Amino acid sequence: MIIFLDSPATEEQLEQMLEALEIYVKLAVDVELEVIAGGGALHSDCEALLLDSGSEQSHVWGADWTPHNKKVTFESLINIRPNQNNLSLEVQDNELRAKIEGVVRKIFDNDTDQESK
Repeated sequence: MIIFLDSPATEEQLEQMLEALEIYVKLAVDVELEVIAGGGALHSDCEALLLDSGSEQSHVWGADWTPHNKKVTFESLINIRPNQNNLSLEVQDNELRAKIEGVVRKIFDNDTDQESK
């Protein structure tokens, strides 16, 4: 199940998002609006929900959240954006990665001060 989140996720929401992949959650993260769509099997489905909710494409990036070790990863097909100087599945810009991680931790970990793992 894909869920739109603009405030910290509840345990029930996290469980629903984990239904598809069990150990981690695929995410689309809007780094400007600081909202997330998470769950399902494809980052692109999460991205579509954010775009339908008013996000701008250039602000939405793919990531994953693994709750058992509180790890954020930054690989997704939706991240391949030559027009934004991202030629890889992985977000290459460290400042952008920090923004993505900050939003993810605000929603899932409530600890925006924690560094990347």
